Amino acid sequence: MEKDHLEILLEDINGKFDLVIEGHGALRQRMDRLAEESRERDEHLLFLIQSVNSTLGGKIDAVAADLAAHRRDTEAHGGVYRVKEPEGA
Repeated sequence: MEKDHLEILLEDINGKFDLVIEGHGALRQRMDRLAEESRERDEHLLFLIQSVNSTLGGKIDAVAADLAAHRRDTEAHGGVYRVKEPEGA
């Protein structure tokens, strides 16, 4: 009787181990999928940041050039217009 009881317990434990192993496999697949999705999002965000950076960089350079030209023009008029620097700058 004890041998039959032990065999039943071992079969039950074996079945539970199989469920745990199956669960780990499913978790591994899900983690791999999430890692891939995260990598794709990161690549997309990097692309967007680089695009915005290059666009803004060009615009900032253009504004700086326009401002410098305007300042030169303003200073060229001598007494009519004056560029006043803020205190502490």
